[in-house]
Amino acid sequence: MTHGPGVLTVPRAAVVVGAGAVGSFLGGTLAAAGWDVTLLGRRGPGGGSPSPLVIEGPKRRRTTVQVRRVSTVEAAPAEPDLLVVSVKMFDLAGALAAAAHWPNVPLMTVQNGIGAEAAAAAARTSPLVAASLTTAVEPAPGGVARRRTGGLGLAPVRGDTAALRHELAAAFADGGLPTVARPDAAAMKWSKLLANLVGNATSGLLDMDVGAVWADPAGFEIERRQLDEALAVMRAQGLTVVSLPGGQVRALLLGLRLPRVIARPALSFALGRARGGKDPSLRIRLRGGATGPTEAPWLNGAVAEAGRLLGVRTPVNARLATLVEAVALEPAAGDPWRGDPSALLAACDRPEVGT
Repeated sequence: MTHGPGVLTVPRAAVVVGAGAVGSFLGGTLAAAGWDVTLLGRRGPGGGSPSPLVIEGPKRRRTTVQVRRVSTVEAAPAEPDLLVVSVKMFDLAGALAAAAHWPNVPLMTVQNGIGAEAAAAAARTSPLVAASLTTAVEPAPGGVARRRTGGLGLAPVRGDTAALRHELAAAFADGGLPTVARPDAAAMKWSKLLANLVGNATSGLLDMDVGAVWADPAGFEIERRQLDEALAVMRAQGLTVVSLPGGQVRALLLGLRLPRVIARPALSFALGRARGGKDPSLRIRLRGGATGPTEAPWLNGAVAEAGRLLGVRTPVNARLATLVEAVALEPAAGDPWRGDPSALLAACDRPEVGT
């Protein structure tokens, strides 16, 4: 199949740049719908022969699909119909450099946080689609495990992507992933950001389960404040919260309006179960389950930066982003509040140096 700039043929072959859990899951879902999928990752074999990928569902139902795994762009298809860039935000620049091998192919971003779409738009001229994934996945023997139900949102970023999004929504749904189309990528990404903020930085800094953070009065207060700040930033941009499959953000926000004596235990119970036993990414990173940079600059840090530009105060998000980075550099820096939400709340109430 051939492409001209902005011209779309019916997509049937995809290259997924980033063969981690999310990339493997999305690629495997497309493969289950009949697509020819190539996973491009650092540890892929050179030949790219089809090999099995196992997707384990929330109820331990297993699906096995065939995908190709390669480690270089030269070993991938010469002209795929879709690129899926599925890496953490701190690896996005490298992934976009790899994607430059196919400059005119439509590209889908699927990063958590804010900024991937702007980076992709600056790096290439092809049609762009934003995606937000609301299911939790992690590596498993032979493939990936989906730890809870959820789905995918798709929204246009640039170019005429209506046919592409229709095709993708049908393919992901056929592969077992409920998918909805949203008209506004910014509203979708900021709505997903609210979900990414919940119990993420706090769980990592406190080394506590999400449910336990929300059950504690001080932990609940930190969570409430960071979400209120993010909502204020959304309002300043003229954005409203949108629904995504399995993403109960609107229900969460309604719950926060209840009296705290009701909201705290109810939300603690619900949020404690929502992740299907998978720790938030920042807890995994800060407590030794991963190395390298954190996503905090594109999560709490994105709220703080947008607030700065818009004149909206975001002290809790700014403080959480700073503390996460400090603990990532020196784990002992988090000892004063480990397991102590009151101490972390006091730290959030202290002004940033230089403010």
